[in-house]
Amino acid sequence: MTPLIAIAAEAAEKKSAEVTDWAGRIGWVAGLLLFIAFVYWLMRQGWKWRGSLQSDLPALPAVLETAGEAELTLGGRYHGSTTAGQWLDRIVAHGLGVRSRVELTLTDAGITVVRPGANDFHIPADALREARLDKGIAGKVLAEGGLLIVTWEHGGTLLDSGFRSDRAAEHTAWVQTVNSMISATEGIAR
Repeated sequence: MTPLIAIAAEAAEKKSAEVTDWAGRIGWVAGLLLFIAFVYWLMRQGWKWRGSLQSDLPALPAVLETAGEAELTLGGRYHGSTTAGQWLDRIVAHGLGVRSRVELTLTDAGITVVRPGANDFHIPADALREARLDKGIAGKVLAEGGLLIVTWEHGGTLLDSGFRSDRAAEHTAWVQTVNSMISATEGIAR
């Protein structure tokens, strides 16, 4: 029994190695946090660079005080604006790239876009080119027909602005009304 007691005594004397190397762990965590901060800084610089590339876009039309009687209203989300036909080319100039809640109002004067926490703007009726249902716009993809896309001209550039109503059934009425308004405006212009 002596050898067994000796082995047990020897095993009891041995200490296990430190499981946690705190200095190493803190170093890795600090390195990871610095990497995340660097990636965030790069993304922010990219956003600012895109904004400077789009600096030739004029200021957005201000919201009209007397826009007329509302034909349609819509409460929902503004998902951003892109260059028309290029659903991934986000426009960030003048706050058009900022997602937000939105209240849209359609009048004879155009579409008033009120965004809490972001720049409000007005899309004049003569700047409207098309309204359609689509499934995606820069960074947001939904089911087919899940987004109301309004194509409009601003400063010689065609833009697509994406909106999603809290009640998706409203989208069809908006498409029909905006497109009929455009047809009527084109008929008068000819």
